[in-house]
Amino acid sequence: MKRSVDRLINSGVSWLKKKKMLKTKIVGTGSYLPEKILSNHDLEKIVDTTDEWITTRCGIKERRIVENGVGSSTLATRAAQRALQMAGLTPQDLDMIIVGTVTPDMLFPSTACLVQHHLGAKKAFAFDLSAGCSGFIYGLSVADNFIRNRSCKYILLVGVECLSKITDYQDRTTCVLFGDGAGAVVLTGSTGDRGILSVHLYSDGTYGDLLCQPGGGSAHPATHETIDKRLHYLKMDGNKVFKLAVKALEDAVMEALAYNNLKSEQISLLIAHQANLRIIQVIAKRLNLPDEKIYLNIQKYGNTSSASIPIALDEANRQGRIKEKDILLFNAFGAGFTWGAAVVRW
Repeated sequence: MKRSVDRLINSGVSWLKKKKMLKTKIVGTGSYLPEKILSNHDLEKIVDTTDEWITTRCGIKERRIVENGVGSSTLATRAAQRALQMAGLTPQDLDMIIVGTVTPDMLFPSTACLVQHHLGAKKAFAFDLSAGCSGFIYGLSVADNFIRNRSCKYILLVGVECLSKITDYQDRTTCVLFGDGAGAVVLTGSTGDRGILSVHLYSDGTYGDLLCQPGGGSAHPATHETIDKRLHYLKMDGNKVFKLAVKALEDAVMEALAYNNLKSEQISLLIAHQANLRIIQVIAKRLNLPDEKIYLNIQKYGNTSSASIPIALDEANRQGRIKEKDILLFNAFGAGFTWGAAVVRW
């Protein structure tokens, strides 16, 4: 009996040696931003605000706004095409498409299915993921699991938002923050030491009412009353969100580093969700990171929610800011509340 057990154990060990453990590697990045720019000076003409007030409070100078009649699937498709081109792949190579968004073209079908159609990715299965501004990190975790268990070879992950469609330009506290855009990555398995080292996810629905879009769902479907009350626009208690976000993100990034036995000085580049310059600065100070190790584009695009990290990643990649074996740290906080962190060896 013991010999039989030993044979089984030895054969299992032998099988594991042959079937090397996979890491999920990013092999292509892409992004797309609409051409129209809405500057702080433009907003001064719309609501009671100033360029100085906006810049001081959140670090934003301008944001991109999609044209009328264009939805998230169009932006997502263009970002995806650029990521596929960098990866040297065709849409037919894809096994899965994940789209993180809170501004889908419509409630159904999913934006991911629309992107699949636009790309012609006939082999892929597709679905949307709703985790607010944390959508890209949540999607990264899902894709990582499918790659590592060998269910999929190539996965397209897109973060996309048309937040201008749900922004209330009568509310000066929120309309200055948000913009439109899309970012995408192509992921596959690698047997080396490069790839996703870990992803850490969290949520707390207790605070759901602090950042939400009340109208449009089954609780408050479209009626004259919900439209008159402007319930179909994004609502946020900025001060409370800020305080909770700082503490949550500090804890998340420290846990991610501890899990991987990394010290903050080993981080090559922090690519944070571009929601508020002050939040990013607090996290960078906690990690004792110099300016050259922090990627910022919030001044150009504002908060693009689930699209912000992949847009920033694509820009940093194409600018040569990322080298082989660099350690990247991602973090994000969004509606739900949801938040998370990820560590990647490039």
